Amino acid sequence: MPSMPLIQPAQRASGFGESVIRETTRLARRYGATNLAQGLPDLPAPQRLKDLAKAAIDADHNQYAFTWGLKELRDAIARKHAHFYNQAYDPETEVVVCCGSSEAIVSAMLAFVAPGDEVIIFEPIYENYIPATKLCSAVPVFVSLRQDAGSHGAWVFDEAELRAAFSNKTRAIILNTPNNPTGKVFGLDELGVIAALCQQYNVLCLTDEIYEHMVYDGVRHIPMATLDGMADRTLTITGFSKTFCVTGWRTGYAVGCPALINPVRKVHDYATIAAPTPQQVALARFLD
Repeated sequence: MPSMPLIQPAQRASGFGESVIRETTRLARRYGATNLAQGLPDLPAPQRLKDLAKAAIDADHNQYAFTWGLKELRDAIARKHAHFYNQAYDPETEVVVCCGSSEAIVSAMLAFVAPGDEVIIFEPIYENYIPATKLCSAVPVFVSLRQDAGSHGAWVFDEAELRAAFSNKTRAIILNTPNNPTGKVFGLDELGVIAALCQQYNVLCLTDEIYEHMVYDGVRHIPMATLDGMADRTLTITGFSKTFCVTGWRTGYAVGCPALINPVRKVHDYATIAAPTPQQVALARFLD
């Protein structure tokens, strides 16, 4: 056996290792340990949702769905954003359903981030953002979230540090709110600082809002896209895995203006064709 593989991987696949989260999950299962690494809800999925999925399979909704999402689900997603956030998204042009929010993030990055671009990421970090950046041959630029002893340990960022991270090379900033792993929910003033810098430097704000409904009473999640001047420069990514305890269904989505959604739809199309059909049918009917 040769000591080195005859065929070497491309550099974009060599800049990161195996997922620590998924490796920890495998080790936890092997040794019967409690797994605190992976975001797996410990509650069962709603029975009605499971019944709807079974019914969808039995009704033979088992072939490819429309590439950017079943119309009924895109309609339901648009209604959801109107109900919770007073946002008006056209389900025909401003929604794409993906194979989980993680695929939506990678598809968005591949659609908009070029080699050599810089991507700002807050840390502590959900690990997938780094490989997504490196798959684009882009450069991650980190901004720290630190616990503020003067505000009961709340996680905050230094505005000067964030401002220094922006430059003419900055293509995107990834904003995860509510945040994994800190639990931080970015407030309106903090979002305003980020929004102003995105507009000053013409930067795409890629928001991961998968935990949007997992906040304490009295805490409000505010989508970045609702701020003045941000609707046309924000791709909002979220899904159903955490809220409905169906992480294995791999059904998420992105919403944004047509100029942002169309490139994501193209990458999603050639990467995956479509998200799973039975799950889309079930989720559309459950959301109704």
